[in-house]
Amino acid sequence: MSSAHPTDARLDDRTRWRAFAVCVAVAALTILDLSKVNVGLPSIEKSLGATSSSLQLIVAGYALAFGLALVPAGRLGDLKSRRALFIIGLVAFTVSSLLCAVAPTIEVLMVTRILQGFAAGTQMPQVIGLVQQLFRGPERGRAFGLFGAMIGISTALGPTIGGGLIAIGGEENGWRLLFWMNVPLGLVALFFAMRLLPKGAQGQAKDRELDIVGILLLGAAIITLMLPFVLTTGAGDSGARWLWLIAFVVFLGLFVLWEVRYKQQGKSPVVHFELFRLSSYRNGLSIVAVYFAAIPASFLMVTLFLQEGLGLSPLFAGMVSIPFAATSAVGSYIGGRIVDRVGRALVVFGLFMVVVGFLLLMLAAVLTPPEVTPWAMAGAFLVGGLGGGFVVSPNQTLTLAEIPVEQSGVAGSMQQLGQRVGTAIGTAVATSIFYGIVRGAAAGGSGGSRLDAYHDAFRSGTTFTVSLMALALVLAVGDLVVRRRAARREAAAAAA
Repeated sequence: MSSAHPTDARLDDRTRWRAFAVCVAVAALTILDLSKVNVGLPSIEKSLGATSSSLQLIVAGYALAFGLALVPAGRLGDLKSRRALFIIGLVAFTVSSLLCAVAPTIEVLMVTRILQGFAAGTQMPQVIGLVQQLFRGPERGRAFGLFGAMIGISTALGPTIGGGLIAIGGEENGWRLLFWMNVPLGLVALFFAMRLLPKGAQGQAKDRELDIVGILLLGAAIITLMLPFVLTTGAGDSGARWLWLIAFVVFLGLFVLWEVRYKQQGKSPVVHFELFRLSSYRNGLSIVAVYFAAIPASFLMVTLFLQEGLGLSPLFAGMVSIPFAATSAVGSYIGGRIVDRVGRALVVFGLFMVVVGFLLLMLAAVLTPPEVTPWAMAGAFLVGGLGGGFVVSPNQTLTLAEIPVEQSGVAGSMQQLGQRVGTAIGTAVATSIFYGIVRGAAAGGSGGSRLDAYHDAFRSGTTFTVSLMALALVLAVGDLVVRRRAARREAAAAAA
C-alpha cells in the first residue's frame, strides 16, 4: 500500500475514497452508540441495581460530553491535524468502551460513559472536516450522501442491534455486549486510520494560537444550555433545573464579547462569526437543529410505545424501524448525487415526505389493531425514511458549500452541536408529554384501557414532533426563496 497520505481533492480517487470509508465507519460507530445503549437501560438496571437517576445520567452524560467536545475538537483539528485528533478520539472511544463493558458498578459506568461521549465528540468534527478537505463540487455531494446513508442506517438500526445483543448476552448482562462490540471494531478502524488518513495541519501559521478562554466560555454555555434538558425525565422533575438557562445567557454573552475582542486583536477566535453572515450556513444550521429536535424524539417514543404499550421485546420493537433505515440510505445516496442540480428544493421535498410519513406513523399507531400496528408503523417508516434521506446529507452539503476548507472542522462541529442541542430539547419535551399523559391516566384511574393511555401519549407526543418537522419545512422553504431571489439578482446583473 502506498505511504502517501491524501491532503486535498487532487489526489487519486482510490486514496480519497479509502480515507472516506474509514471516516464514515467510525462516525457510524459513534452514532450507533447513541441509539443502541438506550435499549440496554433495563438490563443495566437489573445488573447493577441502578436507579432511574443513574440511568438518566448514562444517557445524559454521553450527550453532554459529546456536545461539549465538538467545537473545541473541530477547532483543534482545523488548526493542528484532523488525522491526529481523529486517532486520539478513536483510541479514547475504544478504551472507554472497554471500560464501560467491564464496569463493576453503576458509578464506574457513568464515568466511563461520559469519557466515551467526549471521545465521540472529538472524532465527529474531524470526519466533516476531512470530507470537506478531500472532496470538491459534485463529488462532495456524493460523499455526504454516502455519509448520510450510513448515519441514517446507524440511527435506525441501533435499537435492533441493541435488542439482538441483549438477547444473545442475557437479560441481566446482555448490556455489556453493547460496549464490547465497539472494541474489535475500533481496533480495526484504528489500523486503517493510521495508514490512510491525511497528515499535516490545515490552519495557516498565523492562526495556530488556540483561544483557551473562548473554549472555556463556550463549554460553559453548552453545559448550561443542555443540562436542564438532558436531565428531564418527565417524572415530576424539579423546576429549579431551568435556572441553568439564566447561566447559559450569561456565558453566551461573555463568549460573544470575548470572541469579538479577541478577533479585534488580530487573533483567530474559536468561532468565526462571519460564517453566520452566509445565509446558506445560517439557514442550514437552523433547519438541522429543528429537524433533530424532532427525529430522535420520535424514535424514542416509538420504542416506548412498542415496548411499554404493546409489550414487544426490544429486538422486535427495534426491527420496526428497519424500513426507515433502508429507505433513508437510498434517499441519502440519491440525494447526494442530485443535490448540486436540485439544490434546496430537494430538502423541501424531503421534509414534506417526512411530515407525511410521521403523520402516517401516528395514524398507524392509534387506529390499527394491536396485532397489525407494528407492521403498519413499519410501512409508514418507508415514507418517512425516504424523505429523511433527502434531508440530512443534502442539507449538510448545502450548509457547508461556501465554508472555507480551513474552517470546515469548526463549521461542521457547529452543525453537529445544533443536532445535539436540538436532540436534547426535543427529547426532553416529547418525553415529558408522553410520560405525563401515561402517568396522569394511571393516577386518575380513568375508565380507558392501559393501551388507550399509550395511544393518547403517542398521539400527543408525535403531534409535537411533527410540528417541529413542519417548522423545519417552513425554514427550508424560506431558504429556497432566498436562494432563488439571489440567483435572479445575479442573472440580472450578468445580463446588464
